[in-house]
Amino acid sequence: MNKIVRIAAAMAFAMSLLTAGTFDVSAQTRKKPVLRKKTTAVKKPAVPAVKLYTVAAGKRIRVRMNETLSSKTATVGDTFTVTVREPVYSTTGAIVIPEGAEIKGRVDTVVKAQKGGKPGSIDTSFTEVMLPNGSKRAISGSLTELVSDDAKSDNEGTASGDKMKHRKVIFYGGGAAGGALLGAAIGGGKGALIGGLLGAGGGFLGERYTKGEEAEVKSGTEFGIYINRAFSLPKYEEATP
Repeated sequence: MNKIVRIAAAMAFAMSLLTAGTFDVSAQTRKKPVLRKKTTAVKKPAVPAVKLYTVAAGKRIRVRMNETLSSKTATVGDTFTVTVREPVYSTTGAIVIPEGAEIKGRVDTVVKAQKGGKPGSIDTSFTEVMLPNGSKRAISGSLTELVSDDAKSDNEGTASGDKMKHRKVIFYGGGAAGGALLGAAIGGGKGALIGGLLGAGGGFLGERYTKGEEAEVKSGTEFGIYINRAFSLPKYEEATP
């Protein structure tokens, strides 16, 4: 009887050791909880809004032709560039387009000189200003002369004023040495001169022009761009290196 009791006690002791070992291993293999550090969101500083300055409709920009344009070779859709000759100021007096900026022009219609004395003509518009610092801005500009306030173009490209109402401003063939004249197209295909260009001088030529010649606007010729619709730009600043 005592022998049986001793055996049972030994078995109970062995079972207790086995249970204790299993619990210890389970406790050792149990993963410890990971404590995550609290993070604070960093707010980025607000980017200040860029202040814009307005160039009003009706502004006249003095420009110089960068290449030669001729009704003999030009086609509709051709583009060309002109260089701004004087700084362009906003309505508040800030310089938004410096001297030396370029403006992109586009040929809208071309009429070659024809037999019978009819001169060639070129109709253009101006679509984009390109600043020396790399900035660009779409614009709507029309061809106009430099010296007279009588010729002003609206957003349809027609001229208006005390003397020239509802007439489209274009380049006409004529003038000394094949120079192009700045004229206004009138119904019926006739032309009336409202200003004039001669070679690189851009001088006023009066109210006569030679018919039967191509309209050739030479590189270096100066004329005006009339701004049809107001647009806005930041105050001009040179690009930082």
